[in-house]
Amino acid sequence: MKIVYFGTKQKKPARKSGREKTKEQRIRQALKAKIGRKCFLYGGALVLLLACALLLEPGARMVFQTASGGERKLPIYCVQTEEPKIAISFDAAWGADDTDTLLQILEEYNAPATFFLCGYWVDKYPEEVQKIAAAGHTLGNHSSTHPHMNSLSSEQIQKELAECHEKVKALTGQEMELFRPPFGEYNNNVIETAASAGYFTIQWDVDA
Repeated sequence: MKIVYFGTKQKKPARKSGREKTKEQRIRQALKAKIGRKCFLYGGALVLLLACALLLEPGARMVFQTASGGERKLPIYCVQTEEPKIAISFDAAWGADDTDTLLQILEEYNAPATFFLCGYWVDKYPEEVQKIAAAGHTLGNHSSTHPHMNSLSSEQIQKELAECHEKVKALTGQEMELFRPPFGEYNNNVIETAASAGYFTIQWDVDA
């Protein structure tokens, strides 16, 4: 879990008992620990992320000068806003046991989130991908095979993005435009290649 919006609190479902209750409480507590007990889900994680892109005008790009004087590009970590909003995202690269519980909690609080999917995860859990999309959440690209992107050529990066993109599109019809590099690893080539493929590169500023 990396980056979610919080909003109007809805009526809680009936209490559960036994092992099922323990599992749901564990996930719920993990979410609350990151957002704070006084934060309520707002909705619109995609709005926040796309707003970042709107701020990336040439004169306001988040870059810094390296020792050699070259420009190092940075991905989107967050966006400045006067509204009390935060965003949450999930990287889907292993396992799917908690998917239903996560979707239930997000629905309970009316909280759209962003799920960054790996191609091999999409192959293994196609029904989960469709559930996430049907619930109205934003789908993002997390590469096809979860490689170290900095070690790849532009052509290899393009292939990683394209393979995952086509798999998700075939299942959901969605055209993804958000990309999170595996391991949070990036350099100028990764960001520029992703941009040439129509992707905004997204990181996170709070990890869980």
